[in-house]
Formats: sequence, structure tokens, C-alpha cells
Amino acid sequence: MLTAEQLVRIEQSPYKADFPLLAKNPEIIFLDSAATSQRPEAVLAAERTFYETMNANPLRGLYRLSVEATASIEEARKHIAAFIGAVDAQGKPQGSEIVFTRNASESLNLAARTLPQVVDLGPGDDVVISIMEHHSNIIPWQQVCAATGANLVYLRLNDDYQITPEEIEAKIGPAAKIVSVTHVSNVLGVENDIAAIAARAHEMGALMVVDGAQSVPHLAVDVRELGCDLLAFSAHKMGGPMGIGVLWGKAELLDAMPPFLTGGEMIDSVTETGAVWAPVPQKFEAGTQDAAGSYAFDAALTYLESLGMPALEERERLLATYLTDELQALGFVKIVGPVDGSRHVGAVSFTVDGIHPHDVASILDMSNVCIRAGHHCAQPLLAYLGESSTCRASVAFYNDKSDIDALVEGLKTVWQVFNGN
Repeated sequence: MLTAEQLVRIEQSPYKADFPLLAKNPEIIFLDSAATSQRPEAVLAAERTFYETMNANPLRGLYRLSVEATASIEEARKHIAAFIGAVDAQGKPQGSEIVFTRNASESLNLAARTLPQVVDLGPGDDVVISIMEHHSNIIPWQQVCAATGANLVYLRLNDDYQITPEEIEAKIGPAAKIVSVTHVSNVLGVENDIAAIAARAHEMGALMVVDGAQSVPHLAVDVRELGCDLLAFSAHKMGGPMGIGVLWGKAELLDAMPPFLTGGEMIDSVTETGAVWAPVPQKFEAGTQDAAGSYAFDAALTYLESLGMPALEERERLLATYLTDELQALGFVKIVGPVDGSRHVGAVSFTVDGIHPHDVASILDMSNVCIRAGHHCAQPLLAYLGESSTCRASVAFYNDKSDIDALVEGLKTVWQVFNGN
């Protein structure tokens, strides 16, 4: 339960004015940021600025516009590296460890298609993931195991929605070659102890991959503290444009990984019988890159840093706590996940007694309340929890108390529509 002082802190949002869609449409209650965030004006302006002032194909020209486009990509790499703590001993951002993809899903597919060759994955080896993974961190590994004969092993949750130390020790053993786990569940909103999982993986000689799609937008993430070898995330969940993803990796591992896509710009030279790959990260970036997108992503990070990630994280914890408390006060709503709101990083899933989540979301939409309904691309998790579908409300720092109050009032209307009282 929030204190009176904490309630005052989330009473209004000082940030909504920065987001044109929210500012121009104050009637919209947007509670689906786990799917995609809104974009601040600074990001929209940056994308337009790129096309108006430096629109050229990067890496392919020696004229000024192309050089500036290329430089914008490299500056974005360094900024992203600094943002996630990918720095050397002197604190210098390691931009060459940042690989641009289309989204976190492509980043995880890149990892799944290349790491098996690095570790010589085969029959008798284990790939370890968790039951709470998004399909993007399940299906690629299913295919890898089917192709190589390796075993796909699942870390399971206890009744408190935690992967326990005992489960980590039992499932990540000497046969483990690759461990790939989400930092924050897109359904439950819970944060996994990635540092502990990574430590066990490395103790067993395995590589550690992390899906950071739901953590990097909400938490101050430092890859060195996590102890992972690869980290995947997307720009569009943190105020950046759609169509830009990131795979960060340790330099020596990226060097060892073969290319995922082939074509222009990822080579040093080509003959009739073979090719020499370009250095990392270009080795993984075939074809024309979304330079405008990376330039706008750079602007999104600048915007977030200007507000301060620790302050945003604290605000979102308060919002999630208020959201969870208010939902629990409705006798017809069941939280799917921890009832302690402070354990939710952005996302809170729930069901309404006897009413399908799709019906809930549709009726809420009539009041301009936007939530998610379905399996959230995490069907194995929902099956494990005994659910086929849930509602999900997810907050970001630009939300405020009134957004959650509108959701609660909307749910009361949903209940009245189906039950008449």
C-alpha cells in the first residue's frame, strides 16, 4: 500500500506533454507499454532531422552526407554501449560490441543460429531456458535443439514466481552449453536473478544469453554486473523507433560467431569462390542499415538520461504497486503473478472472473483504455500457470494515477455489462 506522500508523487505525470500522441489525445489511457512504448517529441524530431539533413546510404559513399550518416550510426553505437555499461577498464564505451538488428527477436535468432557453431552443440548437450520466456526466446532454441540433437531444458518457477537457487543448480549442469533467460518476464513482470544464473552457467562452462527486451527500458542495466555474454533488446520499448534492435556481445565472442545474414556491407572482399568477412559489428549487418532509426534511438537514450533512469525506475515501481493494489481491491479480479506490486517491472497480468480477456480488452477500449489481452507470446508459461489467456496492463513513467483509476473504473463497467451489478 502506498503512503500519502507516494500517492502524491504519481498523482500527475510531468512527462505526458513530451509525448505527442498522449498530449494531443488526453482521452487515451495507454497501458500497453510492455508491447511498445510511446515516442517523445525528441525522437520524432530526430528521425525527421536525419532525413532532412543527412539522408544518404551509410558506409557506401565518400561524400559529406554519407560520411555524416555513417558517423551518426557509430555515435549511436557508443551511446548504447555506455547506456548498458559496455565499457572498458577506462570507462570508454565499446561501440564495436553493439550489433544493430531489426528487433530483439532478430537478435535472439542471431544468437541461436550462430552460438551452436561456437560451442559445437550436439547430442547430449543442454540448452537451458526458462518456462517464462517469450516465444522469441523459445522457438529459436527449439529449432536449434531439433537440428543438433541437443536437449532443451526448462528452468521452472516456484509458487512465488521465482527461479530458485536450487532450480538453477539442478538444471544448469555440466552438459549445459548455452543458457538463455529473460531478465524480466513480459507476463509476470518479475525480475530474474540473472547474475546468479550467469555465474552458474559460466561455472559449468556455458555461455549466457539474456533477453533484455523488458528490462533495459525500465531498469538501469549494466552488462558487466549481469555477467552475461550476449544481451538482446529493442528500441521501440524504450521510446525509440520500431525496426531497431540491439545485440550486445563480448568482443571475443562476437569475433568467434559466424555471420547470420550475408550480402552487402558485411564483407571485406569477395571472389568467385569465397568471401572474407568484415570486422565486428559490420559482419552481422548485411545490407542498408536503418540509419535514421539508430539516430532516433540515440535521441531516445538522451531523453531517458535527461530524466534519470533511477528516478524513472522508482516512479514505475510506485505505479505498479498502486496498479496491483487497486486490482486486488476488486473482488472479481485475480492477479496472475506476485501480489506484491513492488516486484512488478512494468507489467501486471490479471483475469476477470468468468469473462474472457478479449472481451475485457474490447469493452475497456470503448472507454479509451488500452491494455493487452491474450497469451502474450508466452504460451508455455500460461499453460504452466494453468491459464490460456490473461489481461495485461503495463505502465511506463509517463503514466499517472488517473490512468490506473480509469482502468479500475473500466473494469467495474466490464463486470456490470456481464453481471448487471
